[in-house]
Amino acid sequence: MLRTAILCTLWAAAVLGAPLSKDRQKLLLISFDGFRWDYDLDVDTPNLDQMAKDGVKALYVTPPYLTITSPTHFTLLTGRYIENHGVIHNMWFNTTTQEKKQYYQTQFVNDWWDNGTLPIWITAQRQGLKAGSLHFPGTASSYQGETALVQEVEPRFHDYKNETTWKENTDKVMGWFRDQDLDFVSMYFGEPDGTGHRYGPDSPERREMVKQVDRTVGYIRASAERHGLVDQLNIIITADHGMSTVKRGAGVDEIILSKIPGFSFQDIAFHLVDYGPSGMLLPKPGQLEKVYNALKGAHPHLHVYKKEEMPAHLKFGNNDRILPIVLWADLGYVINGYFPVQFNKGEHGFDNKELDMKPFFRAVGPAFRQNLVVGPFETVNVYPLMCHLLGIEPEVNDGHLSNTKHMLVSSKLSQDTNEGDAWGYQKRLFIGFSAMGGFLVIAFAVTVLTKLLKKPKNKRSKSLESLPEKVDIKQTTL
Repeated sequence: MLRTAILCTLWAAAVLGAPLSKDRQKLLLISFDGFRWDYDLDVDTPNLDQMAKDGVKALYVTPPYLTITSPTHFTLLTGRYIENHGVIHNMWFNTTTQEKKQYYQTQFVNDWWDNGTLPIWITAQRQGLKAGSLHFPGTASSYQGETALVQEVEPRFHDYKNETTWKENTDKVMGWFRDQDLDFVSMYFGEPDGTGHRYGPDSPERREMVKQVDRTVGYIRASAERHGLVDQLNIIITADHGMSTVKRGAGVDEIILSKIPGFSFQDIAFHLVDYGPSGMLLPKPGQLEKVYNALKGAHPHLHVYKKEEMPAHLKFGNNDRILPIVLWADLGYVINGYFPVQFNKGEHGFDNKELDMKPFFRAVGPAFRQNLVVGPFETVNVYPLMCHLLGIEPEVNDGHLSNTKHMLVSSKLSQDTNEGDAWGYQKRLFIGFSAMGGFLVIAFAVTVLTKLLKKPKNKRSKSLESLPEKVDIKQTTL
């Protein structure tokens, strides 16, 4: 009986497959804010180059529109376009009270983030994993009452470009993996975005910051090795958007809404302008057509749309938070309200079709092929890829695993590209234990029958002899 049970158990383990005996792989998602796809082309980047040789490099990736920080980062965490996940802007706003909160304060407005879409931290934890996040947009919020198990939000006046702090944070995250056995961590660096804004994407200052990013990539991989994580840690490094030079000076026809004939801020109940090349307007009741007609076609580099008429490729219109009129400028231009108040030399927030808005992508680790360059893909596809690497079933999302599976060492994946490995594992688990239970029942029955058939003859004779003499033996034993 014992021998049979052991054999059945071993057989069931085989049915369940390798995950029973193989350590689960871990995943680190890193964002270097504003790292454009081509920033490594005019700078010596030995560590990024080595990462590409050891893993996968994409030509570029396409972020969702609106190409600004919080919305695009939440797409990485959810796999949803911005109109679907609802974090439509860096700024929380209230059209009734006229209140607006800047990027940092908005991190702490829970309802802005927790609006029905779950980030990967929560999905992973609900399926038995442990997740953490350091400085990643959305970290400060809870989602349906849950937060990442380990979380750290940067202080209010954080120095986003301090290289020493970058190293300390890197070692901290690697410690989370090793000492707290986290399965997934998201990590955010605020550069080279800040430098690109201040000095422009073509500046020597930006090139120096890219060198710092490259040194940090080398430090990240070295830290993973020091913490004994190389054989089980997959690392994805990407960004939220790119950066483009703002046109200024003589001959530049700046976009200033207050100077457009027929337009007046007196007709506007609420506005989000003076925020780079994008804007939104809420006209007062009965004024929508007047405002729209005044702005439409009023400037050669200004695009004006009613939200329901937004171009399909932008996927930015079908959300109640988006205001009735959406504005964006051509590459190199920004939208000013009453007068120019923007002096950045670099900006993002442009149409996501623009090459300047495309970020970079690198991936390395035991799950990824080596020395592979792949074509462009949308960043909504990073989420299903991460779910697959973690072995969890994804939430509803707009990405497809088929767009990234060719990067992996093993591409024997489900035909349903939105189905995570968790369901496949659950099926194997159910089949394995069902089979084991069935075999144990059969083994028990066979063992009992075998013992009955092998009873000693003297015991059998004694039981027959004890029967009354006048009873028909054949009838009794029938």
